[in-house]
Amino acid sequence: MLLKNILPMSADPLKENAQSCQDKCEEDIPKSSPFDFVIKQFQGKKSSPGKRKEQPSAIRKFFEGFDFVKSEVKDRRETEETEINTSRADDQNEKEDLSIEDGPSHLISEAESPTGKQRFNQFMQKLGKKPNSKNLDLNNCALSATDVTELASLLPFLPELEEISLSWNGGIGGSLKALTVQLHHVNLLKVLRLNNCRLTAEDVTSLGEAFEIVPQLEELDLSWNSNIGGKLSLLTKKLQKGCKIRFLKITDCNLTAKDGESLAQILNVIPNLEVLDLSINKHIGCSMKIIARDLKNVPGLKQLNLHMCGLKQDSLQALDTALQHLAELRKLDISGNKEIGGGFKDSTAHLANLKNLEVLDLHQCCVTEEDMTILSQVIPLLSSLQELNLSSNKNVGVSSDPLLGRLRFLPKLKSVAISNCCLREESFSSLAEAALHLPELEILDLSWNKCVGGNLKLLLEALKLATEIQVLRLSSCNLVTEDLALLILLTQDGHLARLQKLDLSYNDNVSDEGWAIFFKGLAVFKELSELDVSLRPSSCRDCGMWFSELLAALTKLPALAELGMQRWVLSESQRKRLESFNQDNKRSIRFDC
Repeated sequence: MLLKNILPMSADPLKENAQSCQDKCEEDIPKSSPFDFVIKQFQGKKSSPGKRKEQPSAIRKFFEGFDFVKSEVKDRRETEETEINTSRADDQNEKEDLSIEDGPSHLISEAESPTGKQRFNQFMQKLGKKPNSKNLDLNNCALSATDVTELASLLPFLPELEEISLSWNGGIGGSLKALTVQLHHVNLLKVLRLNNCRLTAEDVTSLGEAFEIVPQLEELDLSWNSNIGGKLSLLTKKLQKGCKIRFLKITDCNLTAKDGESLAQILNVIPNLEVLDLSINKHIGCSMKIIARDLKNVPGLKQLNLHMCGLKQDSLQALDTALQHLAELRKLDISGNKEIGGGFKDSTAHLANLKNLEVLDLHQCCVTEEDMTILSQVIPLLSSLQELNLSSNKNVGVSSDPLLGRLRFLPKLKSVAISNCCLREESFSSLAEAALHLPELEILDLSWNKCVGGNLKLLLEALKLATEIQVLRLSSCNLVTEDLALLILLTQDGHLARLQKLDLSYNDNVSDEGWAIFFKGLAVFKELSELDVSLRPSSCRDCGMWFSELLAALTKLPALAELGMQRWVLSESQRKRLESFNQDNKRSIRFDC
C-alpha cells in the first residue's frame, strides 16, 4: 500500500521536473558549435580528481533499482552521446570545408577511390591479368558483352589509361557502345586495338562517334573485322582536321571501292599519319588512284602496306606518282598483287628516289623479265635498303639481268629472301659473290631453289664473312650429304656462331650417314633456338642411325626450343626417350614429330 501511494505522487514530479529542466536548457543553451565538444573535454579534465561526487537523493536511492529509472538514465546517456556525435560530425564537416578552401590538392579524386581500384583489380584478376592503370591488355581473354559492360563501368577509375587492347575477343561484337560512351573518362587514351572482335555496324558507328572524346588517340587497329567493309564512312565521319592518329591499321576488313573514297578523305585530316596498313583488302585496288592522289597529305608516312590489295598496273603507276611526296617512307609492301606484273616499266621513276627506304617487299608479284630489267637499275639505288623480298617470282632466277649480282651495292642489307625464284647455278653464283659484300646480313632465305643442292660450296666464303647471320633457310633445296657436312665444317671453324634458326626441311636426298654427321656436329650451334629437319609429306624414313647422336646434341644446345621432325619414324622406345628428355633435363623443347 505504501508503494502504491508513493509511486504516483513521487514519479510524475520527477519526470515533469526533468522534462522542464531539459526544455529550459534547450531554450537557454545556444546550438552547439564545432568547438563545444573540445571545451567540454577541456573542462572535464580541469575538474579535481578528489572532488566529492554529488550524492543521490533518498528518493533516487529508493527507485534506482527499478527498470524505469534505469531506462531514464539510459535515455539520458543516449541523448548525451547523440549530442557528442553531432558535435564531432559538425567538427569533421568544418574540417572538410576548411580543406576545400585550402585548395584542390587536398581533394580525393574519384580515380583514387579504394572501392574503384579494388573493383578494377578484381576484374583483372578474374581474367588472369595483372592490373595496369596505363595499359589495359585484354587480348584473347574470351571476353563477353557482360565483361565489356563491367569494363566500361571501371573507366572512371582509370583516368591515366593510355592503351586499350581488346583484340581476338569475338564475343564482344555488338556491345562496343557500352564502352565507347564511357571513353570521355580516359581522354588521355592513345592506343585502341580491336583486332578480330567481330564488330557490327552498330559498333562501327558508336566507335566513329567516340573519336570526338579521345583527342589524344594515336593508334587505331581494327584489323580482321569484316563488317567494317562498306561502312568506313560511319567510322570516320567524326574525325576532325588535325587529328593525332599516327598508326591506322585496317587489315582484312573487306573494304570496298567506296571505302577507298572514304579513306582518301581521311588522309586529309590526319596529317601526322606514319603507318597505313590496308593489307588483304582485295577490292581496295579499284580506288587506289583516288587514295594515291591524297597520299600527298601525309608527307610523314613511314610505312605503306598494300599486300594483296588487288592492285593492277594502273594502280602501280598512280602509286609511283604519290611516292614523290613520301620522302620519309621506310617500308613499302606491294606483295601479293599478281596483276602488277609487267607494270614496273612506267612505275619506278619515283621509287628510285626513296633514299630512306629500308624495306621493299615484292614477293609474289609475277614480275616479268622486262620488270627485272627495270628493277635491276632501280633497287641498287636504294642506299638505305635493309630488307628485300623477291620470293615467288620465277623470273628473278631465269632473267639474264644481273639484279642479284648488283646487291653488292647495298651494304646495309640485313635480310634477303629469294625463295622459290627458280634460281639457276649462274644466278646463284652471282648472289654468292654479291653476299661477300653484305657484312651485316642476318637473314638469308634460299628455300625452294633446287640449284642450291650440291652447290652450297659456292656460298661458303660468303657464309664465312656473314658473322651476323642468325636465320638460314634452305628448305626443299635438294641438299645432299656434302652440303650438310659443309655446314658442320663451317661451325667447327667458328663460323655461323650466332645462328638461331636453321631450316633444312624437305631435303630427302640427304643420306642417313649425312644426317648422322650433321647431328654429331650439331652441338656447336650454341644459340640455335629452332631446327627443322622434317621430310616431305610423301616421305617416311626411319631415324635409328642418328637418333642417339641427336639426343646427345640436344643436351648441349641450351637455347633450342623447337625441333621439327615430321615424318621421321620413331620406335616406341625412341618416342618415350623424347618424351622424357624434357623432364630429365629440365627443358621445354617442343618436338614436332
